[in-house]
Amino acid sequence: MNSVARMLGVLGGMGPLATADFLAKLALVGAGRGLQAQVPVVAWSVPQMPDHAEAILQDGPSPLPALLEGLQALKSAGALAIAMASNSAYHWHDELEARGGLPILNIADAAAKALEKRPQGAGVLGLLATEEIIAAGIYQRRLDTEWGGLALPPARDQAILQQVVARVNLGDVAGAAALADPVGRRLLTSGAHQLIIGSCELQIAFARCAENLRSHLVDTTAALAAECFTWSHGKDAAATADKAET
Repeated sequence: MNSVARMLGVLGGMGPLATADFLAKLALVGAGRGLQAQVPVVAWSVPQMPDHAEAILQDGPSPLPALLEGLQALKSAGALAIAMASNSAYHWHDELEARGGLPILNIADAAAKALEKRPQGAGVLGLLATEEIIAAGIYQRRLDTEWGGLALPPARDQAILQQVVARVNLGDVAGAAALADPVGRRLLTSGAHQLIIGSCELQIAFARCAENLRSHLVDTTAALAAECFTWSHGKDAAATADKAET
């Protein structure tokens, strides 16, 4: 493994619990290899910016200027690449990368790589995400043609997922998990064989569900953390990243 790891910038704050969850998973990737193996990180966790959902769904004020401000702060602090601890922020991925001057590791690409390593094989994937992430097509663009289609929950369950996100942001993770569990099971029953959790807040909730449901989940936050580890250390880190995902 390279002796000098490259500095990662984490653009977060959207919301703060999602940022903390990503940083925890990033630390777990290098666990057991000593402190020198951990990814050096600078984080920008500033939630005071225009709402992503309003920007995507209702043509509200864009958070792009605030995201660029955070990216530039991370760049000034020594970051050489960026990971965003928010799925919806990837709606602005291309413009952020073009204007920010740093590569941005893509969570949908990381999810695709994680899927390739799973033993279940190809088939219909279920996508559990918020309305704005579905509308932005963040996962559909990357996964729809490759994996036999993406199944979405019905409108009633989609409304429940919005409640799950709200509960996580209020700190009621247990209550959020109780709401999330049956939604995931219904999507599996309808024919999906694996579930992409395309929301950091939903990821936090589903992580508290029973093991027989969690075994079908693709943890996109953990997949992104593994990609960040591999990027930071170079190709020699791939084996460690693979181990951390399983």
